[in-house]
Amino acid sequence: MKLLEKIIYADVLMMVMVIWVVPMCYGHGDQTGSDWNDARATFYGDINGGETQQGACGYGDLNKQGYGLETAALSTALFNNGSTCGACYEIKCVNSPQWCLPGIIRITATNFCPPNYDKTTDVWCNPPQKHFDLSQPMFLKIAKYKSGVVPVKYRRVPCVKTGGVKFETKGNPHFLMVLPYNVGGAGDVRAVQVKGTKTAWIPMKKNWGQNWNTGVVLTGQCLSFRLTLSDGITKDFINVTTPSWSCGQTFDGRINF
Repeated sequence: MKLLEKIIYADVLMMVMVIWVVPMCYGHGDQTGSDWNDARATFYGDINGGETQQGACGYGDLNKQGYGLETAALSTALFNNGSTCGACYEIKCVNSPQWCLPGIIRITATNFCPPNYDKTTDVWCNPPQKHFDLSQPMFLKIAKYKSGVVPVKYRRVPCVKTGGVKFETKGNPHFLMVLPYNVGGAGDVRAVQVKGTKTAWIPMKKNWGQNWNTGVVLTGQCLSFRLTLSDGITKDFINVTTPSWSCGQTFDGRINF
């Protein structure tokens, strides 16, 4: 009888541990799919997305690179010195019935909304404010044009991209700089390593935005890249380039996160 009681007690204890531990495991560590947070939103550029191309993240023609008009410039509090470039968000207009439109938009962070310390009012991108400066077409999906600025709710979500991660080579043979873009999953790259056919993995340094560089000469070798995203997930992109690669080319990594 005592043995049976011990077995029952152990089973009950195990059930209690599962009930207690599982919520803890699912409640932390994942930046995507998080709770809604408060911010504001405005827009910049024209209805065709003019003035929203390129920018502080280092991306170029956003249409050719697959981002289109579904983009935003982030305030200082969200930009994180460029580390958040490539992250994806869902945004909805709230608490302003006169100006809000129903629906949720999904955008990728591709630029920086700089602070202006000369003004004291209506400076939405000054720290510590959380603010999204949307492309005009995206803003008009959630708010009326005349509103100018609206309160919003936002949350991080996984990036869903078509095709493989792309790698654009820049710099020169003695100073290789690489821009990874069209990155799925968490979207924001936090570490890059490069490997030549004749080398081990070499850590690259962040230059600016999402441009990463190394001074190691790797000409004449196929290049592989190892990316680590903000959620800690790492993937290797093997033999992405040809041995005759040169700066100014873009290569398809073939796989994505």
